[in-house]
Amino acid sequence: MTLQQLKYIAAIEQYGSFVAAAEALDVTQPTLSGMVGKLEEELDVRLFERNSRRVQATSIGKKVIEQARKVLMESDRIPEMISESKGDISGEFRLSVGPSIAPYILPQFIKSYLIAYPEVVLSVEEMRPEAMIKALKESSVDAGIATTGHRCQGILEIPLYIERFFVYLSDSCQRRFPVFSPEDLEHEHLWVMKEVQCLRESAFSFCKGRIGKRHVYEAGNIDTLIRIVDSNGGYTIIPEMHLPMLSDNQRGNVRRIDGDHLSLRKVSMYIREDYVRERMLNTVADTLKSFMSEEMMEPSLLKRGIRL
Repeated sequence: MTLQQLKYIAAIEQYGSFVAAAEALDVTQPTLSGMVGKLEEELDVRLFERNSRRVQATSIGKKVIEQARKVLMESDRIPEMISESKGDISGEFRLSVGPSIAPYILPQFIKSYLIAYPEVVLSVEEMRPEAMIKALKESSVDAGIATTGHRCQGILEIPLYIERFFVYLSDSCQRRFPVFSPEDLEHEHLWVMKEVQCLRESAFSFCKGRIGKRHVYEAGNIDTLIRIVDSNGGYTIIPEMHLPMLSDNQRGNVRRIDGDHLSLRKVSMYIREDYVRERMLNTVADTLKSFMSEEMMEPSLLKRGIRL
């Protein structure tokens, strides 16, 4: 049994195909099939059920592949330990970011990260939380950034920052108050993006109390949502990090929400419980700290960084 064979069976299970796995691993399909066949012969078990549509792991195959991923992860830690002992930060780092967060942090994050850590091969992919957790469990990503509330068995959650939300008003809304609470806009249309703004961790009284009155825009673009408010009246809720993207005229339509505890979203990093590349995780934290305000950042992160 070799690490190469373990890498092959993990890839086949991930891609669901010998052809796709061979392409991803940059080997020929006969080579891949031959190595897997030898492993099955050595273990005296059948690891995959093969059919014309998709290759699926057998029940025992799933257990073997799960253990193979753990072995591969442990082997990947050896270069990390050597780099850490030398004070170097290098190697591959795979990060996933939620789509409601990515537009606000990724442009500056990628720019700052590549300058600060040129020896790290960084790959970033937008993923919804459910896909991110699955990818973490499969070790196809090293870490994920998403709103809080997605911790589960085998996955750790590390708080990163807290972001406030603001009300964005149309010209037709009453605007004599510098601060708004939900009842101030009781008779106005609330426009929201489904599953993006009304997050369970935000606990918006706006969304809870207005299920029957709100309009739902189901795309994922707040710029378009703001244009809908400008054209149709009513109001919406926008995250703090969207404010710099507004025009000078649009910024005049923004009001603070009364009771900040009702209009927050907490953002965390997610990793596997057995993940140990502490220095690599701190490259993410340090990069965020380099361009985000201290008021937003998690206090323990500012003081101690990430400690595993």
